[in-house]
Amino acid sequence: MDSPRGTAHKWIVALTTMLGTFMEVLDTSVANVALPHMKGTFAAGTDEITWVITSYLVANAIILPITGWLGAAFGRKRLYLLCLAIFTLASLGAGAAPSLTWLILMRVIQGLAGGAMVPMSQAITLEAFPQEEHGMASALFGIGVIFGPILGPLVGGWITDNWTWPWIFWINIPVGVVAYYLAFTFVEDPDYLRRPEGAVDYWSLIFVAVGLGCLELFLSRGERLDWFASNAMKVCAGLAALGITLFIWRSLTAEHPLVDLRMFRLPEFAGGMAIIFLVSLGLYAAFILLPLFVQNLLGFTPTWAGLLLSPGGVASVVAMVAVGLAMGKVDVRLIVAAGAASLAYSAWLLTHVNLQTGMPYLVTAWIFHGLGLGFVFVPVATAAVQRIPPALVGTASGMFNLMRNEGGSVGIALASTLLAQRAQFHHARLAEHITPFNGALQVSYANLNQGLFPRAGLDPVSVRSLSQGLIGAEVTRQSFLMSFVDVFGFLVVVFLLALPFVLTLRNPQGGGLSLH
Repeated sequence: MDSPRGTAHKWIVALTTMLGTFMEVLDTSVANVALPHMKGTFAAGTDEITWVITSYLVANAIILPITGWLGAAFGRKRLYLLCLAIFTLASLGAGAAPSLTWLILMRVIQGLAGGAMVPMSQAITLEAFPQEEHGMASALFGIGVIFGPILGPLVGGWITDNWTWPWIFWINIPVGVVAYYLAFTFVEDPDYLRRPEGAVDYWSLIFVAVGLGCLELFLSRGERLDWFASNAMKVCAGLAALGITLFIWRSLTAEHPLVDLRMFRLPEFAGGMAIIFLVSLGLYAAFILLPLFVQNLLGFTPTWAGLLLSPGGVASVVAMVAVGLAMGKVDVRLIVAAGAASLAYSAWLLTHVNLQTGMPYLVTAWIFHGLGLGFVFVPVATAAVQRIPPALVGTASGMFNLMRNEGGSVGIALASTLLAQRAQFHHARLAEHITPFNGALQVSYANLNQGLFPRAGLDPVSVRSLSQGLIGAEVTRQSFLMSFVDVFGFLVVVFLLALPFVLTLRNPQGGGLSLH
């Protein structure tokens, strides 16, 4: 339906929700680079300080699936304003935290408020635009979602280096105030939104909190605790499986479920959720891998690593806007298939990196990544919800963002684990060739000794020890290089796995989901 206040109104609403989305998504990654500084401030151990990140992700995961119910119960505008206010105040409290316990509490509050704010932003943006312009609305929402992870480490690093770490939270305050004013002035609740019938289904709330909370703990802490070698991780995995299973059962059998899962009867919605999960898995894994590669093996500074990702972000925005304009004119399946292929091609290019790879090659590969993301995100976000009844758009948006978040968490966990395991594998294989019977190695070893002897000013025994250390360090570098190549190859497969689900997407001519 057309906006009741004319053309300008929908663009103001889009800007308003984009500010809230960008602020929340930015905070998922902005604190990462400041952890060493926080660790010093609170005299905390590494295991303790990582709860600053983990607590935020757990709170996010718990609130996302029930956001639609909360929006119907309290009104989308009221809930969005409440989330903006709480998130902004929690940012103030996080920056002023007198202890690590207080900081973690503020991060939990930030995660709960921000987690509900993002799906509400998506639902409000879609409602502000007529249906034929939902592609453009999804593009505007996507700009906030995509730029947050890209700018988070860069902004966090710059602020921490030039100011102090509390400012990574305090920069949210002016943004939050502006977003609150705009939302209060311009956002409106739709007429069809009704309060949920019946009593609150507290069992669903308990099941989803236990299931998704434990799942996020398992994914974010598992690699550090060696997964199933840890009894705590075994308990988390078991509770996650039990909680999610019971939540699904309760949602399908309760008279008034907290989350109506019957949306998954629509092939395009179910397929769209699978696509966004797989794409987010690859996206967040690549966001972790590429900066690690260029900093640890190529010697890039954190700032240059952040700048390396910037052209891909620009490419994403360009692609999103172009796709937003093309929606309705080009078959959505062709657009998404092209996007998945571009993502796979980007990862394939990164399987050819070496220790002499230059910035232009890496930027080119990342531009294909950005273009692919733009071609996937907008049409999936639009096509997946086209036949969802308006009253359930908030719930559908919550599920969309839950799949995005959980896909990212799985991607980071898998990438970190595979990187460590493949590095150990390649190191062992390469070390097998470091023997006195390897003629080529012995020649190189002798040449290295001859080159070091006149320069180092050491006795022959010390020179031999030094050359052995250099060879060992090179074996370690090469093993890590090979492990990065392996994981990028794994991401090629992940992106290609999204292609079959593209067939479920279509431009329906009507016939929404029946709730009866």
